[in-house]
Amino acid sequence: MGGSGFLHLVRPEPYARIVPPALGSPSFWVLASGVAELAVAALLLPPRTRRLGATACIVLLVAVSPANVHAALEGGYQGFRPPFDSAAAAWLRLPLQLVLIWWAWRVRRAAE
Repeated sequence: MGGSGFLHLVRPEPYARIVPPALGSPSFWVLASGVAELAVAALLLPPRTRRLGATACIVLLVAVSPANVHAALEGGYQGFRPPFDSAAAAWLRLPLQLVLIWWAWRVRRAAE
């Protein structure tokens, strides 16, 4: 989460390309999701806030799913390095989102 959040802030262009047009300003959404990912990463680190961080992680992963679906429907993640810019990579990213949600759920349960 931390690495992804950092990349959203220092290299926002590829992420802006996958924001569904119906959501409006890609810049806003890329910045907001980057900051949210950094906040989630910070919450996941200390044991005291790990459960909250894992819950926030699940919510965030669900919230950004429309961008991943949009990228798959549009033929890939343009602006990323090969092979990540391909349609195949975008379609493979969708089940990975489910794996990440499952991982966050496990972290949440372990932190109870």
